[in-house]
Amino acid sequence: MFVRHLDGNVSLALIQASFAARYYQIVCREREYLSQWLAWPEHANGEAFFETFIKGALRDYAEGKSMTCTMLYRGDIVGNISFNTIDRELKKVEIGYWLSKDFQGKGIASRCVTGMVAIAFDELSMQKVEISAAQGNTQSRALCERLGFTLEGTIGNAENLNGRIVDHAIYGLYK
Repeated sequence: MFVRHLDGNVSLALIQASFAARYYQIVCREREYLSQWLAWPEHANGEAFFETFIKGALRDYAEGKSMTCTMLYRGDIVGNISFNTIDRELKKVEIGYWLSKDFQGKGIASRCVTGMVAIAFDELSMQKVEISAAQGNTQSRALCERLGFTLEGTIGNAENLNGRIVDHAIYGLYK
């Protein structure tokens, strides 16, 4: 299993089938919270949902289209982070992530985004990392700004979040 230790507490691990049960536990406990900014939690109705997701994520990784990792805090699965897309022609990746509410405020997401940025620039030779956050998602937007990403613009009516249409703020970081 691919694991990258970012520090003594935080690691990234390439997603694997055995993580499905823990992902489902988190969603069962935090479905309402996660659904504020993610469309998929209301559809996660069993471990099979995550098994299918993981299988697709590993296929896309093998094909070089994306890379999905688990955020680990002291060895425990606490969230997910990915290159949702890897665009080799444009030399750009787009990062998406979610973190259990029980583990927020510890700098975990910031360290994981920083780790993914390093992979993008140093290992994949990308020139740009992009993050799209719902305009009202102040925590994700603050993370982008803390890490030196620049607000490049806003896309109106970018996503339907469980019946609520939201705009996206697009952040970019260049090598």
